[in-house]
Amino acid sequence: MNIKPYSKYKPSGIEWFGALPSHWVVKRLRFATERIEQGWSPQCDNQAADDDAWGVMKVGCVNGDQFDASENKALPPELDPKTEYELRPGDVLISRANTRELVGSAAIVPSDVRSKLLLCDKLFRIALSPEVDAAYLTFCLRTRAARFQYEQDATGASGSMQNIGQDAIKNLVFPFPSYAEQQQIAAFLDWKTDQIDALIAKKQALLQKLKEKRLAVITQAVTKGLNPDAPMRDSGIAWLGEVPTHWEVKRLRFGVQRIEQGWSPQCDNQPAEEDEWGVMKVGCVNGGAFNALENKALPPELIALAEYELQPKDILISRANTKELLGSAAIVPLNVRSKLLLCDKLFRLRPEPTIDEEFLTCYLRTPAARYQYEREATGASGSMQNIGQSTLKNLVLPLPPLDEQRAIFEFIQIETSRLDNLMNNAESAITRLTEYRSALITAATTGKIDVRGWQAPQETV
Repeated sequence: MNIKPYSKYKPSGIEWFGALPSHWVVKRLRFATERIEQGWSPQCDNQAADDDAWGVMKVGCVNGDQFDASENKALPPELDPKTEYELRPGDVLISRANTRELVGSAAIVPSDVRSKLLLCDKLFRIALSPEVDAAYLTFCLRTRAARFQYEQDATGASGSMQNIGQDAIKNLVFPFPSYAEQQQIAAFLDWKTDQIDALIAKKQALLQKLKEKRLAVITQAVTKGLNPDAPMRDSGIAWLGEVPTHWEVKRLRFGVQRIEQGWSPQCDNQPAEEDEWGVMKVGCVNGGAFNALENKALPPELIALAEYELQPKDILISRANTKELLGSAAIVPLNVRSKLLLCDKLFRLRPEPTIDEEFLTCYLRTPAARYQYEREATGASGSMQNIGQSTLKNLVLPLPPLDEQRAIFEFIQIETSRLDNLMNNAESAITRLTEYRSALITAATTGKIDVRGWQAPQETV
């Protein structure tokens, strides 16, 4: 695809746009819209509405650049819908309240949208002037230039929730070609981003398969061993099935010297310097590898409780986290720096000499262990669950002899290293494609490429 720049450019007067095609204009969104409104958020049921029932959109309906009609909550039958907020095809929606990364997310309501979906009060709906194409503007709203402008005006004390007001939306600055040219740019970007998205989806599917393969390799090794011809026996545990005849099956309480949780004083909101004391955050074990940077600096006026200082080969497990991350486990590496303290949302395990730390950590990451966590987890909130020491102590553990544990871990290292390389390649490809997608949208909506003569290739049968 050989797309050239325009023949003539002029200074835009806006640093992040640079030069624009000489016939384009720059204007604030308030002069390209007829109305900006936010919707209505009554108390709703916590499930999506049936197709023939009224639903109120959730703010997540615009995340990911595509409108997702399933992201709604059913309006209780005793409430009358405010029909003036019903979504219409071509509506441009923007999230006005969301996390820092997602605030300002935008999408266009498709032509085949179902009826009876209502705008919520965390979304803006933009009614455009006749000279502005909705699809073109939606692409503009997804650019880094738009995000830069959002971040200048976003408010909110919480780093996890930011807000943008109507004035911030009205004051957004964008370049505008003619209406026909806007339509051509939008058509080009629709076609091209669909292609890129299809490639990203293939890489994401591959990545998911590799993750599943990785987990299967670990699970098979730590619950069945490495010898496919080894005699097997019933473990006596329905969800565990058979284990090698010479293996033990025991509860974790009989295989650890100590289980303890740490200390969580009020800390500074930045990592400690290398020579300072830091208290670990629960996220230090997410992803299966210990992350020393996930800590908060202990204020100098507090005396460190040195008995909670992390030691090499400590096994750490999250005892309080989201459902997906609860029970995440990692081992503290041999080269861990000093002055890092265990927090009270982490368990620290010290196994008996008959149990290899690396083998046990691998087992703790398997579905077999997770199944046991999830049965015993408590917590009223769907976003935060807890497990107690008793849950951990009662964990059922298939246990081979010590030398076999170490052989299993060495095998896992080799196999997962190969899979990790493939996963890294897939993740890198996704990153490159995502960056290319973003750069292409920016180039087209700022006139760095001229797509006026572009035509979508004819599909071959």
